[in-house]
Amino acid sequence: MIFVPVSFVVALFLSSFFIRMARDDAGGRAAARPFMVLLAVMTVQSVVVGLRWGYGMVGLMPLMSVLAASIPPLSFLAFRSLTQQAAGYSVRDWPHALPVLLLLVLNVLWGAPIDAALILIFMGYGVALFWLARHGPDGLSASRLDGALRSYRSLQLMAASLIASSLSDIFISLDFSLGDGRHVPMVVSAFMTVILMLLGFAATLAEAGSARDNDDDGKNSGAGEKAAKPDSDTAGERSATEDDARIAQALDALMRDKELYKDVELNLSKLARRLGLPVRSVSNAVNRVHGISVSQYVNNYRVSAACRLLADTDQQITTIVFESGFMTKSNFNREFLRVTGQSPSAWRQHHTSSNQYSASQDRQQV
Repeated sequence: MIFVPVSFVVALFLSSFFIRMARDDAGGRAAARPFMVLLAVMTVQSVVVGLRWGYGMVGLMPLMSVLAASIPPLSFLAFRSLTQQAAGYSVRDWPHALPVLLLLVLNVLWGAPIDAALILIFMGYGVALFWLARHGPDGLSASRLDGALRSYRSLQLMAASLIASSLSDIFISLDFSLGDGRHVPMVVSAFMTVILMLLGFAATLAEAGSARDNDDDGKNSGAGEKAAKPDSDTAGERSATEDDARIAQALDALMRDKELYKDVELNLSKLARRLGLPVRSVSNAVNRVHGISVSQYVNNYRVSAACRLLADTDQQITTIVFESGFMTKSNFNREFLRVTGQSPSAWRQHHTSSNQYSASQDRQQV
């Protein structure tokens, strides 16, 4: 019977994620490229892990360590691209190539502390990703508002996975130093398989929730470079200023008059550009005046529009999902339940029954 390492199965899943992402990115969105590169590297790494620990190919150890060192910085750059207007990579990102260069040098040196270097790299970038997540969902200003929360959860998952991987390396090092290392193959194969799967899943979810206005790449960088304030910076913790109130009123008018919430690719950066303001100012105004995140604020408008369509038309719910500005039915159902406390079908049935009863009462009075 042919032995197939679990890592090969993970590589198959990761490659399917990559193919789906590439197919969805037929328009060549720059925002998708960092996640596609990350998935490609993780796919190759999963195959290498399977060959090394499944078939004992010791000669692949240097390649495995170099690929491992590239995953944390690629993860950081991918998620960072959701926090600023400039998509993809730039020359200024060269410091993030240092972990790979370091591992290349260490693999040449005899007895170099490769394991210690990998532990520090994974731990350091895991902490950096958690630091990136400190702004909350509004911090991912380039992420589509319909998927901002999903991207934020993926960011947290990625950060936790990197730190967990560094902890597994510590266990492996201890097993070698205190014992005979007999648990290493099982731990590495199993744990790295799980970590790569989680990382690939996080990358796919995050990219699916991202969007960019390609025509505006590089423009209005003042708005894009400023990160949004945390969701915790709400009206309950910090009172709204007069400027916050004016911005909130301008945004309310923009949402009502232009119906921007119907744009399924809407993100915080787009809203800021329409108002001619920095991202942070818009986010702070919504947080402090309304006490909610920008994604919740926009989705409230979308749910209100959906309610009108449910009550006044016979359109199918799947049609109303896109008419009201949502990208996916799952997110529509979740946000609709958050706002109304009911499912869309239950809400329509209740209000249709109420309207029919009111109409009957009016006829009886006449």
